[in-house]
Amino acid sequence: MTAITGTRPGAVAGTRRSTMAREANATFAIAWREILRAVKSPVSIAVTVIFPILFIGILGGSIDQNLSGAMSFAYLPYMLIGMVANAMYQGTIGGATSLVEERENDFTAELFVAPISRYAVLVGKLIGAGIAAMFSLVGIVAMIFVMQIPMDFADLLRVIAIAPILALAGGALGVFFIGLTQDPKVVAVGVPLLIFPQIFLSGALIPVAASTGILGILAKVIPMTYSIDLARNIFYWGKPEYGAAVLNPPMVDLAVTVGFILVFVIVGTYLFVRADRNR
Repeated sequence: MTAITGTRPGAVAGTRRSTMAREANATFAIAWREILRAVKSPVSIAVTVIFPILFIGILGGSIDQNLSGAMSFAYLPYMLIGMVANAMYQGTIGGATSLVEERENDFTAELFVAPISRYAVLVGKLIGAGIAAMFSLVGIVAMIFVMQIPMDFADLLRVIAIAPILALAGGALGVFFIGLTQDPKVVAVGVPLLIFPQIFLSGALIPVAASTGILGILAKVIPMTYSIDLARNIFYWGKPEYGAAVLNPPMVDLAVTVGFILVFVIVGTYLFVRADRNR
């Protein structure tokens, strides 16, 4: 009689658990490394301090002194909430796109020959970059005291509570971008072009409610507009200036932001993994 051999269900389940544990450990290690890089990097710490000074202290202060009289709400709190959302967005875009450069000359190159999935690498990068981006909020919050910006900290804490959504929105756009191109030179040039136009067109610095023509169209189609408006929905909810400071209802901003996240993550991850397999 011929013996019938096969894989026992228990062995299959054990293999799956082992694979999941390996993927989870790899994701945690990549995320933790991203956090440590942000903490230990002098450049990262300098940007955390300098960026709020330049945008909130100099640009925001100048606009507040010269143009705030024509606004129906206080400009500096309005801008500060925009910068909180932008910091999370920008930080995770940079974290996701750095994967392309690092794979050529850094630790990440070793990850791509390790027995872990590309999905674990991407998720670890997004989580680590999102947490690392939180450090940039230290400089922004410090400007509240330096410039004596009138602000209820309970409202600010509610905005910070949705920081993971804002970070994921930025990271998703970064994943989509590196799915389209994995050329380090293109990514290096493309990331600033991906970030800075959105800062000015999304309403992070200057209100865009009255924008028309091409500027109005761009303000409505770029992802950052809805992420920043979602943060302002949280901050201004129940305040008299809500109608003037916010563009869309909160559920519209949340739905569009989540829609962008899903599309960018799914499409970007697919393109990235496919391109990596074809290398």
